Amino acid sequence: MNTMKVWIDKFRMRRLSATFAILATLSAGILIGSIMAHGVDGKEAKVDSSDAKPLQIPNPVNLSTTFTQIAKAVGPAVVNINTVSIPKTTLTHRFHGNMQQNPNGGPDGNGPDAQGPDSQDGQGQGPDQGQNGMQDFFNHFFGFGGPQGPQGEAPDGGEREALGSGFIVDPRGYILTNNHVIDKADKIYVKLTTDAEGDQGHVATLVGTDKATDIAVLKISVDHPLPTVKMGNSDGTQIGDWVLAIGSPFGLNQTVTAGIISSEHRSIEPGIPGEFQHFIQTDAAINPGNSGGPLVNMDGQVIGVNTAIFTQSAGNEGIGFAMPANAVINVYNQLIGPAHKVVRGSIGILFQSSQFMSSAVGRVYGFKNGVLVTSVQPGWSAAKAGIKPGDIITSIDGREVKDGDDLISDIASRKPGTKITLGYIRGGKHETATVTVADRDAMMAALNNNSQPGSSNGQQQSGQGKLGLTVSNVPPDMASKANIQGGVLVRSIRPGSFADGLRTLAPGMVILQMNRQPIANVGQFQDLASKLKSGDDVVFLVVDPQHPEMGNSYVGGTLP
Repeated sequence: MNTMKVWIDKFRMRRLSATFAILATLSAGILIGSIMAHGVDGKEAKVDSSDAKPLQIPNPVNLSTTFTQIAKAVGPAVVNINTVSIPKTTLTHRFHGNMQQNPNGGPDGNGPDAQGPDSQDGQGQGPDQGQNGMQDFFNHFFGFGGPQGPQGEAPDGGEREALGSGFIVDPRGYILTNNHVIDKADKIYVKLTTDAEGDQGHVATLVGTDKATDIAVLKISVDHPLPTVKMGNSDGTQIGDWVLAIGSPFGLNQTVTAGIISSEHRSIEPGIPGEFQHFIQTDAAINPGNSGGPLVNMDGQVIGVNTAIFTQSAGNEGIGFAMPANAVINVYNQLIGPAHKVVRGSIGILFQSSQFMSSAVGRVYGFKNGVLVTSVQPGWSAAKAGIKPGDIITSIDGREVKDGDDLISDIASRKPGTKITLGYIRGGKHETATVTVADRDAMMAALNNNSQPGSSNGQQQSGQGKLGLTVSNVPPDMASKANIQGGVLVRSIRPGSFADGLRTLAPGMVILQMNRQPIANVGQFQDLASKLKSGDDVVFLVVDPQHPEMGNSYVGGTLP
């Protein structure tokens, strides 16, 4: 230890000596330079600069680009939105940094959790969404909150301010923005580009909101027509197209960033909460405060509303999301109507889209495209028309159904009471049924009120080495609470087995069918399993008895 100390001390002395040497050299250099500049006698040396030419400020050169022209054209219609929230009671949540905002939940992001692979009149969870969905990694931003504290929250729990963006779509003062920008606000102010610096802006009235798409419409009263944006058709966008994002990140008004469309039809929240949110993905920089601002194409048309970003650092990482203009326009047109609300249609089914199922499911059920009905709500439209689980919906009014998104979009856009003709496949035969579209909100409310989750601990009855499953008969109390007829309860799954490879199959779930054959009990399950051999496709129809309201789902694969 002493030897080490001596070595360190010597090292320090060498460093100090070197430092002094450098300083000495610099001092000598400064001294020599001083002598040269002032001359040997100490007088300043005279320099003849008569040959130096004065610099001239050149005439401005117009380097205008398409980006510049678009920014000048669209900029005047982009507004800054400032909201003030007055706590009604003592705040129970403290906001730190960027607020994680779920458009279907509270400001802390604790919205409804859509467990399971299916959604109401919706599709299964996409492959890139993970076990719990991507919502834990996506932030919706209010923006920079001013001097009061994080997100503008006063330290004493007083008024909380937040900033966002929006854009004018009607010269009479109608403005589009995100619902999460103005959610729970007591006061909303809109600042125009022509408003004076320091001016809080115009008091805005909330016309209507739609949480499903995170869209809100505001109105301000003015005595003159306002500049507006041009809305575009988002169906015409392509991956690789240049786009501009305009807004007020961190409260910096009229900030323009450029990028490209990096993906389309991106879902970031699985299940029912995210079934109407299919975003345009862009690498144009989007930061806190950009929410509600326009995403603009190279023709100066708004093709999206900037809504969310993926971030691990609370800042831009090159993955932002904008709600497509076509969806926004449909929502806007309903929100400015007499009811100031969005009404969506539904037929009362749960299903999986072919794109989210293994090829084994398609081979067993005999289809490549369309949606496979997993559950039908009793007493509602599809059930009344005779649609059953296992039917494959292939068309609506003679038009081919591309995928789950297509089915959702078509049915949701129909007015309740409208009749449609569904084309479907049952047992290999093509059939049609006339279905009356119902009100989705009314159906969802009834569905939530009737949900009956249950639980039970039963006795293990049977082990299946071939599949890697241990199952038992469904306990009577569980069957009653979850309204399950027959089936077997999955008790355990052997690691590395065939069943372990089926990601959505887990202990506690009930298997209702195997390869389209209903299962009444363990004996029937054993009989079907005993006939399986390597290379066979195996598809289970399963339900989670803890959440029967989420409906049934199909999982499958090829037996090794």
